[in-house]
Amino acid sequence: MTRRFQARVVPPKGLAVNVWTPNSWTTHDLGQSVAYPDEAKLRATMDEIARLPPLVTSWEIEALRSQLALASSGRAFLLQGGDCAESFDDCRADSVEVKIKILLQMSLLLVHGTRKPVIRMGRIAGQYAKPRSSAVEVREGVSLPSYRGDIINRMGFSADDREPRPERLLRGYERAALTLNYVRALVDSGFADLHHPENWDISFANGSEHIEEYERIVEGIRSSISFMESVTGRPSSRLDRVEFYTSHEALSLHYEQAQTRSVPRKSGHYNLSTHMPWIGARTAELRGAHVEYCRGIQNPVGLKVSPSVTPEQLVALVEVLNPHNVPGKLVLIHRMGVGNVERMLPPLVETLRRRGDHVVWVCDPMHGNTEVTADGIKTRRFENILGELQRSFEVHASLGSVLGGVHFELTGEDVTECIGGSSGIEESDLHRDYRSKVDPRLNYEQALEMALLVTRHLRSTP
Repeated sequence: MTRRFQARVVPPKGLAVNVWTPNSWTTHDLGQSVAYPDEAKLRATMDEIARLPPLVTSWEIEALRSQLALASSGRAFLLQGGDCAESFDDCRADSVEVKIKILLQMSLLLVHGTRKPVIRMGRIAGQYAKPRSSAVEVREGVSLPSYRGDIINRMGFSADDREPRPERLLRGYERAALTLNYVRALVDSGFADLHHPENWDISFANGSEHIEEYERIVEGIRSSISFMESVTGRPSSRLDRVEFYTSHEALSLHYEQAQTRSVPRKSGHYNLSTHMPWIGARTAELRGAHVEYCRGIQNPVGLKVSPSVTPEQLVALVEVLNPHNVPGKLVLIHRMGVGNVERMLPPLVETLRRRGDHVVWVCDPMHGNTEVTADGIKTRRFENILGELQRSFEVHASLGSVLGGVHFELTGEDVTECIGGSSGIEESDLHRDYRSKVDPRLNYEQALEMALLVTRHLRSTP
């Protein structure tokens, strides 16, 4: 029987359902926990953030949920992309501009390929915390706490740098507010005007072999807009701006709780630090603090799904995070690795399809394809990223499911962090301009090429 807007009657596998509050997560096991040396200062900082204005509104959150509901049924497509971990130092106008430019360009290509509305969502204005595989880092016999993102501690390798400091939560809020303010100013002032997509070009990529194809698509879209405006006799004012949403991993629950509040004339609580928080693969524990926190907020919630997740585990998580089976509420971001997709993904998709769960399936082809070179450099290969993406489309299509979006770690800058693509970046090139503090990202040219190749794939698929 198809699940349609019905409450869960029996908790999965004996899981007790407790009354949820914004701080009920504190009674659950906290994965990726951080030990703050000054608890009183932590509480004071959270109280200060709670008094400050919200970064997003409940109306924006509900609008996103409605659009994601369309993506769950194949009537829209989600493009989610941005930095693996934002840096406080990158809160600059030029840095924000190039991120928005590449996402706008990619979304334009995906609109062309899917013939559907594209939901634009950045890993931006809050992606300051990162999970780590080890709690400590050892260099030349010296052991210190791992760097966990600028909102927790600093990248430098000293005891002072690596000490978690509550004031960094406040600085993260401030940096997120500044970033989001500039993003809104850009999209509201004509920066995203579809009448002039040629203004989104980035000069250093003009020599790319894909630029000509991109420009042909741009010209085709511009001609279509001109034709429709000629027929109607009036300009289409809705094309001079786009909706742009933010997302980040809800890793630092102290930060998330501080911006969680009720809204007048609406039921429930909203996380007003972002439009869509997500739960990472390392904290997706059914009885863990992160699942407990996210089950109670009204925002759409993302959940990273790794190859180790079984159908039974996924069903239990889905029932806790979306007990009423609301379309657009839950986004499942699978990250399998190119060698695992065809084996590990089908049982998960088929199980939820048979149950009638309303979820948005999204492919993250980045995290399952991370490798380390002989020199100890983290990287990813363009061909593996593209391969996982193409195989994911095929798996969903073969099962009568819909892949409703893609999730990339990328930058609009000319970095050398991922190997391959038409620009010919090789392993020996990684030293040239590797800037990421944590994980490797597609650079501008690689991201644009990826969007073009996805567009070709979608246009050739019946």
